[in-house]
Amino acid sequence: MRGEIAATRDGRIRGLRVKVLADHGAFNGTAQPTKFPAGFFHVFTGSYDIEAAHCAVTGVYTNKAPGGVAYACSFRITEAAYLVERMIDVLAAELDLDPAELRLRNLLRPEQFPYASATGWEYDSGDYPRALRKAMDIAGYDGLRAEQAERRRAGSGPLMGVGISFFTEAVGAGPRKHMDILGLGMADGAELRVHPTGKAVLRISVQTQGQGHETTFAQIVAHELGIPVDDVEVVHGDTDQTPFGLGTYGSRSTPVSGAAAAVVARKVRERARIVAGAMLEASPEDLDWTPGRWSVRGDPSAGATLQEIAMAAHGSVELPEGVEGHLDATTVYNPPNLTYPFGAYIAVVDVDPGTGKDLAIP
Repeated sequence: MRGEIAATRDGRIRGLRVKVLADHGAFNGTAQPTKFPAGFFHVFTGSYDIEAAHCAVTGVYTNKAPGGVAYACSFRITEAAYLVERMIDVLAAELDLDPAELRLRNLLRPEQFPYASATGWEYDSGDYPRALRKAMDIAGYDGLRAEQAERRRAGSGPLMGVGISFFTEAVGAGPRKHMDILGLGMADGAELRVHPTGKAVLRISVQTQGQGHETTFAQIVAHELGIPVDDVEVVHGDTDQTPFGLGTYGSRSTPVSGAAAAVVARKVRERARIVAGAMLEASPEDLDWTPGRWSVRGDPSAGATLQEIAMAAHGSVELPEGVEGHLDATTVYNPPNLTYPFGAYIAVVDVDPGTGKDLAIP
């Protein structure tokens, strides 16, 4: 990675230009290498308001293992974050500015969201300056810099380094209008069935690899339906029973399949409202939802729990014409965008000036 950064003397970053040599390994292991030859590297403008940016990528094959999702599903965003943060530090040294102050001058502000980056990403939300200041407060940043300056004046003892970094990730692949694998869009399916007892079975299209999908997805459904988490069974990894999806990688399971679980649970909840209306002899539009229960607006005592509604949906309650029984629903969720988590890190390192050894390492 080779980068150039343009900025004013007062530290306002104006542009970035980057050239990347992307090692694909012996064969492609990434989604759509023709469209993303360096993964999602073009998020390299990072967390900053930069009006102009350009990235040229040369993809090459080597005798190494394929890159891409094999390493922490990073899609090369790790490298992109490293590049821009290293360039910020180099610029801070050139301008004789504190690295934190330079970042604060250029971080995106809350009122700028949703923000369209120069390379085509649309960041959804965030309060970047607050996150950085919070990290500085936790670390005692001003005190660390003062201690560092004092040690340098004294000219003895361990050398002290203070590192600072800010990142914006791009996760939740992805919107089918932008991303596909061999022509298959990345929308994910979910199916939800509520038994007469009120217990639910959720079938998802992603496979857990130890992330705890069984817990996370059950919590999502339980939250949406107002039922105990233990009453939700999550089925995954069995293609005879689960809907089609594009799999678990790239930090996409919860943003995409998790959202699908929420959407399908809301469909069940709306279906339960129709059944509750028939049970309570009220218009569904006149019912209010509280977690786990539909009740008549203005008369909370007249209501039915989801468990009672589930039993009625399988029973003899006369439903409106055209409305089938049972509380089952399916969905295919196509996310409108990626999601963009962010954060700040501050690290302190003491180094023995004689040996160069990090004193934190035993």
